Amino acid sequence: MKKVAYIFPGQGSQEVGMGKQMYETYSDVKQLFDQADEALQYSLTSLMFEGPGEELTKTENAQPALLLNSAGITKVLEQEGVTPVMTAGHSLGEYSALVAAGSLQPDDAVQLVHTRGKLMEEAVPAGQGAMAAVLGIERGEIENVLSQLDDSEPVDLANINCPGQIVISGTAKGVEEASRLLKEAGAKRVLPLNVSGPFHSRLMAPASEELASNLKQAAISRAQCPVYANVTAEPVEQEDEIEQLLVKQLYSPVRFEEILEKFVAADLDAIVEVGQGKVLSGLVKKVNRRTKTFSIQDPESLQSFVEWYKEES
Repeated sequence: MKKVAYIFPGQGSQEVGMGKQMYETYSDVKQLFDQADEALQYSLTSLMFEGPGEELTKTENAQPALLLNSAGITKVLEQEGVTPVMTAGHSLGEYSALVAAGSLQPDDAVQLVHTRGKLMEEAVPAGQGAMAAVLGIERGEIENVLSQLDDSEPVDLANINCPGQIVISGTAKGVEEASRLLKEAGAKRVLPLNVSGPFHSRLMAPASEELASNLKQAAISRAQCPVYANVTAEPVEQEDEIEQLLVKQLYSPVRFEEILEKFVAADLDAIVEVGQGKVLSGLVKKVNRRTKTFSIQDPESLQSFVEWYKEES
């Protein structure tokens, strides 16, 4: 049997219309989406299918939408007999990875990330936090620049995505100053990101305390396959460790490049991006362009992957 790993997209990949074809094609996906609407007590499904875009982009909606979309695809893959040997997700995607590993139930996970999104929105007033992608400069140089900033306007490494692409996060003033200094230090480009807050920075610490009490009430089970955690880039399976790492994840950098390096080195037949967009498949190619990747987001891409999976190797 072929060995595949699943990777799951995070916030920013949401798009109006996502999940609609899967919902209309597979009764299990429809059931999952309908249950999520009931659990959330509002129609996330119609927001995903019809928008408006600015409403879907709100953190408290984008997070459950992306998770639900990935969980639906995962469910169909499971019925097709596909089982991943390891999973990981980018930021919010870590919750989708835990659903795929059987550690979280989709209904619980949808409610959890809806709450997580609200807490993240509330942690820092709108307009006071920012994030920016820094291209073409080494991590050590970025850390050096950030260490020179005033502590009253903190900026941290937020996402270490792939060689030459790192995201910083902090106060709006701090990120503006860091961007200026990074360009002087030789960064090719520093691009402000269209996000509502300074995610994965120390400014998220207050939200993590509230998230901790929500996670305490969630039914987290032992993972059925290793899930590579954002915080450590190491595999986890134990419930208590999963819980602790999800709390830390909110204010710690996402070490995605290291996770992908481990996946690339793991003698897999393919790395499969499960959910909206193709951002993560692109990152895999930047780590190792020879690695076979698939992106599954609709019935057509799902069937073509399943056919490949079932071919005799």
